[in-house]
Amino acid sequence: MTDPAPSCQLYIISPPSIDAAFTDRLKAVFEAAPVAAFQLRLKGLVDEHAIARAGDPIQRLCADHEVAFIINDSMALAKRMGADGVHLGQSDGDPREARALLGRDAQIGVTCHNSRHLAMEAGEAGADYVAFGAFYPTKTKSVEYQAEPDLLEWWSGLFELPCVAIGGITADNAAPLIKAGADFIAVSGAVWNHAGGDVAGAKALAALL
Repeated sequence: MTDPAPSCQLYIISPPSIDAAFTDRLKAVFEAAPVAAFQLRLKGLVDEHAIARAGDPIQRLCADHEVAFIINDSMALAKRMGADGVHLGQSDGDPREARALLGRDAQIGVTCHNSRHLAMEAGEAGADYVAFGAFYPTKTKSVEYQAEPDLLEWWSGLFELPCVAIGGITADNAAPLIKAGADFIAVSGAVWNHAGGDVAGAKALAALL
């Protein structure tokens, strides 16, 4: 009998750009803390061929550690790489289209900002999870939408579809989001920019879960 999954899990997003040493950094994080999913989000690269090349060793690492490998934005790239799933922004296409392209087993997530309406639409379109945020100020991307913890509480109280909290989350401010019902906390800077290093950042977050 396997242990049940924790009520909230760690979803790590790549830094905007990576170098050849990044796979080793990620391996150390995977070995130090339980990670459910990893999203490749390389905003510094626009060429999907380059993203695919950079992502190949990371994808193999994720498979070795049973971590879901998610591509940001691009259904086509997710298909090309045989990724475990894709995360779609509001302008990146319909979950139904992604499902048709990627198959029934793909994990399809949708950014829903602070909108109950967008989240319900995503659920009806067959998304596997909805992402709410930003909950806190973040340097990873410009914040146009501000979400509050009661949105997570509302969603988790009514729907079984998992929800992801994203945006400026660190070990110091994640607790209210976990308590409110987030199934996953998505982080980037809290790991990769942590003063004590990547592993320390991941361990600090994992200690809350």
